[in-house]
Amino acid sequence: MTAPQIVWLRRDLRLADQPAFHAAAQEGPVIAVYVLDDEAPGEHAIGGAGRWWLHHSLESLARDLGKHGSRIVLRKGDAATELANIARESGAARVHAIRHYEPWWRDAEDALAKTVDLALYDGNFLLPPGAVTTASGEPYKIYTPFAKAVLDEMPPREPLPAPSTIHRPDSWPQGDALDDWKLLPVRPDWSGGIADFWDVGEAAARRRLEEWSDRVADYETSRNLPSVVGSSRLSPHLHWGEISPAQVWHRLHGRRGQGWATFAKELIWRDYAQNVIAQFPGYPRESYRKYDERKLWRHPAAGRLIARDLRRWQRGLTGYPIVDAGMRQLWQTGWMHNRVRMIAASFLVKHLLIDWREGERWFWDCLVDADYANNGVNWQWVSGTGVDSNMFPRIMAPLRQSEKFDAAGYIRAFVPELAGCRDAAIHDPPDEERGAYPTKMIGHKEARERALEAYRNSKG
Repeated sequence: MTAPQIVWLRRDLRLADQPAFHAAAQEGPVIAVYVLDDEAPGEHAIGGAGRWWLHHSLESLARDLGKHGSRIVLRKGDAATELANIARESGAARVHAIRHYEPWWRDAEDALAKTVDLALYDGNFLLPPGAVTTASGEPYKIYTPFAKAVLDEMPPREPLPAPSTIHRPDSWPQGDALDDWKLLPVRPDWSGGIADFWDVGEAAARRRLEEWSDRVADYETSRNLPSVVGSSRLSPHLHWGEISPAQVWHRLHGRRGQGWATFAKELIWRDYAQNVIAQFPGYPRESYRKYDERKLWRHPAAGRLIARDLRRWQRGLTGYPIVDAGMRQLWQTGWMHNRVRMIAASFLVKHLLIDWREGERWFWDCLVDADYANNGVNWQWVSGTGVDSNMFPRIMAPLRQSEKFDAAGYIRAFVPELAGCRDAAIHDPPDEERGAYPTKMIGHKEARERALEAYRNSKG
């Protein structure tokens, strides 16, 4: 019997356009392996909402593999060690994997390559980091010229078909039962809203893409309107690799109107974020721009009142309806509308002057699409600390944003205390229509002046 081939799964939980599966299936019997490694990522071990998604995505992929008479072998521990053990136990000839750029995965790839024949493939992005460079051969740091360079290289490669046949090995290595990992919340089970909001898995990702193909033409306008289904909601499927960006691009390319052109740039932003962490591996933890952060941020560990402010933001009790609707949507569904993500993030770092890393950590735990690169790059963009970021003195006005983008329906959906408010009042409800809804933590003008003063002091 031909020696088996191992497919190392991480954020690439699909069969179609999965280069590692495609190559392994052509070379011999396939052993698909997922290793839950909670130690190597440190504070970026998979968060609560992500673990919920991972459980259901692994279940879905296992069902798909079962149709081929195959399965997933689950192990827990150091990824390089467990894969080397499985290779030894099974007599595997090679380990195939899609290349990842999070620093702990790069370390694991380097360690594994010292013990087994490791074949790495590109497949999670339109172009791998480093594929486009400046005229001097340096990697891009700024998004706009990066996006132009990527567009010049489009379309991406044609997607690969799912393997028609996946041969089984003579025997299977021992593995864990998925339920034993306890990825799902139990006491309490807070996932009901997430389960109602999402379908998980490769087939669900394809359905979502088909639905989006009928609406992408309106994206230029609808993407900023929280009260309508104006975004693709493909982000968790892309993050977990249930669908590839090449599949998305080839399905949508050629759609008429500005909507597709704008959405294409959102796909390119994913590549840009990976390009950033390939250059700055610690980016989601370390500010790129150098301020005196002791003078810029209020740290929750420094005082009870600051910690209380952080909790009110996390729970959606700031007194700003658009911010609170977003934070409650995040808790209920594991996702937040993109425009509202910017508003809520800006409120934390500029109205409350709380360190952007506190927000990054909260989003990491609560988002089903929590992505090391995207999350870090987006938070540093909002906070004004990033390599390519919004300037700190540009402070979003939540009340104006809410009215401008017609968020009344969105607020009613997630802040039921305000369901009876008039449209004209719901963005900033007066006392007589506020009911039990909390008053503002801080006025916008006061917050703006305080933020600008802190910024000036941090630059001195």
